[in-house]
Parts: sequence; structure tokens; C-alpha cells
Amino acid sequence: MNPTVFIVDDDAAIRDALVQLLEAAGLRAEAHAGGPAFLDAYADQPGCLLLDMAMPGMTGLDVQAALKARGAAIPVLFLTGHGDIPMAVRAVQAGAVDFLEKPIKGGALLERVRRALKLDQEWRQERDRVQAVRQCHARLSPREREVMMLAVTGLTSKQIAQHLGISPRTVEVHRTHVMHKMGAANLAELINLAARCTP
Repeated sequence: MNPTVFIVDDDAAIRDALVQLLEAAGLRAEAHAGGPAFLDAYADQPGCLLLDMAMPGMTGLDVQAALKARGAAIPVLFLTGHGDIPMAVRAVQAGAVDFLEKPIKGGALLERVRRALKLDQEWRQERDRVQAVRQCHARLSPREREVMMLAVTGLTSKQIAQHLGISPRTVEVHRTHVMHKMGAANLAELINLAARCTP
């Protein structure tokens, strides 16, 4: 699915100008007049969000908070005609990737949008990797999980065996199964994968 640049701004002229600019640059754009309309239509599609800060009813910060509450991770670029430093700080602390002031030159906006789209792609790839690792982890037996968690702390098979009250040979068998099921070639890879299993 091609990424979409979602535009949320209560000013129709600005919405139209942004759509024209983005489509002329070969990007897919979808415009909404306010936060509720965007939130009703958005279903975690790839892309980024160009979000006006000051809108009647639901502000840009309200839209950002609503997305966060539903667990949606989309790069947010705030676009505002009357921003200030405290407002920008709040937006960035809440996860915005950029804070732009109107008017902004087309070339600069396109550069920031493309950067945000690349970031969204990276986030999605990482989420896919984490999901795959967690699926592998879910296939481990309870004992294999115990062995894995102790192994990644640096304990030897003998130490793990003492801790669990089983033989070192049994630990080795479990370790082999863990490495195979998790797709890890060595302990360093297993440690990295274990970190991704933690919510």
C-alpha cells in the first residue's frame, strides 16, 4: 500500500494547496477538515500526518492524544500559523516528529514530509520484526522460556541447571531448542531478540 500524507486543517484553502503540492510531487494525499473526521477515517494506514495545531473543537494536540490513546503510531508533523515554544515542546514531548510554522516553502515541507514517510516505514518494519520475534517466543515451552531468560543474563548452563534444579545436559537440550525456535545464531543475537520480547 502506498503511503498517504494525511492533512488535517480547518482552512479549506490551505488543505487544497497542500494536496496540490503533495500530489504534484507524486505523493498520495488525503485531506480532512477536522480531527474527528480524520480519526473516523484513519485505520493505521502507512503514511504521516500534517496536523494543524489550532482548530475549533478538537485541537491538533487533542488529535495527537487520541491517536496515542488508540495505540496508533504515525509520524506527526505539526503545521501552525501561531505556534510558540511551549506549544512546540508539548507537541514534541507527546511524540511529534516535527513542528513547522506557516507559511513554509514547498520544498522545505516536501523534504520534511519525505523524512516522516521514511520514518513511518522504519517504524513499521521494526514493529513487524518485534511481532515475528514475539511469535517465536510464544512457541517456546515454559521451561525453554526460563532457560532463555537465564541464559541472556550471562549464566552458564551449569549455573542455570543449579538454579532450576535440573541437569546441565537438560539445560543444553533446552538451549538448543531455544536457539533454533528463536532463530538465533549465537548468544548475542539471543540477547537482542529477548529484548524485543519485552513489551
